[in-house]
Amino acid sequence: MTTADEIWRAVAHASFAVLGHTTAAGAPRTSGVVYQTVGGHLYVAVAPDGWKARQIGTGDEVSVTVPVRRGGILALLFPIPPATISFSGRVTVHAAGAPEIAGLLDTLRRLLPPARRGSACVLDIVPEGHFLTYGIGVGLLAMRDPAAARARVPVGAQHVTAPERPTAEPPLHTGLHR
Repeated sequence: MTTADEIWRAVAHASFAVLGHTTAAGAPRTSGVVYQTVGGHLYVAVAPDGWKARQIGTGDEVSVTVPVRRGGILALLFPIPPATISFSGRVTVHAAGAPEIAGLLDTLRRLLPPARRGSACVLDIVPEGHFLTYGIGVGLLAMRDPAAARARVPVGAQHVTAPERPTAEPPLHTGLHR
């Protein structure tokens, strides 16, 4: 069983994601971003004159994929792909120094050190619909079975049943807890 809370813990534990969006001309683009979570929102700091700030506007829909490291020490010996959490969300763009995020600046200090607070735009991404996961809450060997490794979990749900794990293998480290 994979829950939205379990997924949020994994998203909060990570700090890197791939952000998908479209240009004004409709061309698809992806960008690697560093983010921080606060209260069900993902915050991304961007340069006001950068690609993302110019191409992504308030109200736009974006896609986000968070790779979740798996395998622990085994990942040093074997090529173990990360688990993934993907979702779509709506963006609110906060201009550099915007008063509506002034109360969050101390919370976002890891993302926005004091030197960047007045110069960075902040993308506020709110997930919508469902989290689509692969390899979250299952053992490493179960990742070879797509039906067992996939889950679709409503963003606001507390408990959702995911495909059952095979009983022949004990669950291995999921990468969600340290």
